[in-house]
Amino acid sequence: MWKPSTGAAMLTLCPGILCSLNGIHVTSSSSGLRVRGRAHCHVASASVSTEIAKNSAGLRGRTIGCVRGWSSAGRSQSFSSATCFGAMKSRSGFTSSGNGDIRWIKTNGDDTSNQTAGVVYPSKSCKSKSCKVAVIGAGAAGLVTARELLREGHDVIVFEQTKSVGGVWVYDPEIEGDDLLGLSQDRKRVHSSMYASLRTNLPREIMGYTDFPFLPRDGRDGRRFPGHAEVAAYLQDFAEFYHLLDCVQFSTSVDYVGSCKDQNKISWKVRTRRRHQTDDVKEEQFDAVVVCNGHYSQPKLAEFPGSSSWPGVQMHSHNYREPSSFTDQTVVVIGNAASGEDISREIADVAKEVHISGRTWSASVDFSEPIGQHGNIWRHSTIECACEDGTVLFAEGGCVSADIILHCTGYFYHYPFLDTKGEVAVDENCVGPLYEHVFPPSLAPSLSFVGLPWKVVPFQLCELQSRWIAMALSRKIDLPSTQEMMDSVESFYAELEASGKPKRLAHNMATTQYDYDNWLADQTGSAPVETWRIQIFEATSKNKRANPETYRDEWPDEELHQEAFARLEELDLSCRLTVECIQQAKL
Repeated sequence: MWKPSTGAAMLTLCPGILCSLNGIHVTSSSSGLRVRGRAHCHVASASVSTEIAKNSAGLRGRTIGCVRGWSSAGRSQSFSSATCFGAMKSRSGFTSSGNGDIRWIKTNGDDTSNQTAGVVYPSKSCKSKSCKVAVIGAGAAGLVTARELLREGHDVIVFEQTKSVGGVWVYDPEIEGDDLLGLSQDRKRVHSSMYASLRTNLPREIMGYTDFPFLPRDGRDGRRFPGHAEVAAYLQDFAEFYHLLDCVQFSTSVDYVGSCKDQNKISWKVRTRRRHQTDDVKEEQFDAVVVCNGHYSQPKLAEFPGSSSWPGVQMHSHNYREPSSFTDQTVVVIGNAASGEDISREIADVAKEVHISGRTWSASVDFSEPIGQHGNIWRHSTIECACEDGTVLFAEGGCVSADIILHCTGYFYHYPFLDTKGEVAVDENCVGPLYEHVFPPSLAPSLSFVGLPWKVVPFQLCELQSRWIAMALSRKIDLPSTQEMMDSVESFYAELEASGKPKRLAHNMATTQYDYDNWLADQTGSAPVETWRIQIFEATSKNKRANPETYRDEWPDEELHQEAFARLEELDLSCRLTVECIQQAKL
């Protein structure tokens, strides 16, 4: 970023380095460089000998000597060797993050006799440990996990069953037509649960990763609450910017992940196959596995008396794509969360009637009055029973003769490939035992999960979780003992039970996500969540409750929105300038 003053400096970023620039300001002085603000992990200044600086133009791709830096926490960091990429004429200066990355700084000093190396990477002779890591899934969680692992110097392979990155955000018009409820394990499987018209329910300025702004691009969907294709495009941009595609094996299914213990060392056997090629099976050994396969593809169904004998059509929202098949039908939608509300309003445009059955309505909901622009949506309590004549009875006393029951009832956590010999299980849709929703205590840090919490801002949470994992694997941070982690898990379960919450809500962070994010930030030396992000989230939540049909296009927090975009555009400009500088340096 540029600081508009004498002696201003720009901290530059190479896509291969994977550094955060959010809030960075670097200033130079006669006594050296001072760094303030935020870089990823602990910001540090570092010095490089005059001889290295003078000859940096010829150092590209070569190993250079010792570099020592001092972190903001006061700890000295030393790197025995580092590889240099690129060169530029400038007054020399370097910064280092707690990750061990060294980056050049271009300043406006009047001494241009020296040349500074463009980018310096720590070599694998550094003290931190490098692991061979398998990442399962190349969606939003898997991509940022790969980035954080690479940043820490780990060897990474990402296994992705489809032909592209983006996970659930990649729209697939196909449905599991032979099994609309998703009951059969042998059914035709479609990973994506996107419907054609879906738009985000979070504004783009808080939805993106913290150091890769989710800004509008020319020729694409520039709405504040964009459609799924724009999110998929953003994730593709992220993967390309950080050169992640090179470590992704596409069209590859993971059939088996099993632990192998040799004395105190845990490793993992991972068996994969090329999709649609049953004889193309490969087995590899890994030091660690990170599970990032998402949790929006295994349908969870509502249970009510008479469901098996009810004569109409039943389907899960996993197989909903567009509303034409609901024309002139009377539809019961089970579930009043985000997908249930949105889909109900969409099919109401063509359906005769839509009846939403929910268990979490506020006490002020009026079941007797229709809602929606067409006045054909009714709200109901839970289903009491479904009858063989097609009637559906509700607990509050209402009833309707329906043609279709649409289950918008969420998804199960599902890991058919994972064999932990009973160490990890899914119980009442709670994955456990997991320390802080990430590490199984007895297998940490070699096995971890990213992205389990829900009712959160997911991309930033995944970013922080994966950073914690990467640093734990490289031994830059220490986890508690196995017993301490297990005690923490048991305490969490006890608190959940004492509060009267069912176990299925264990990963629900509707009211605690920012406490959790900031705890992760503290573990990894990252900055806490910015206040403006929290304010925008809270303003959006309030607007959504008050104006569920219009909140994506009309909002009261315009001032916050503009402030956020100004910050993100500045960060984005730094990223773009960096790419240009690095490309020029390579010419």
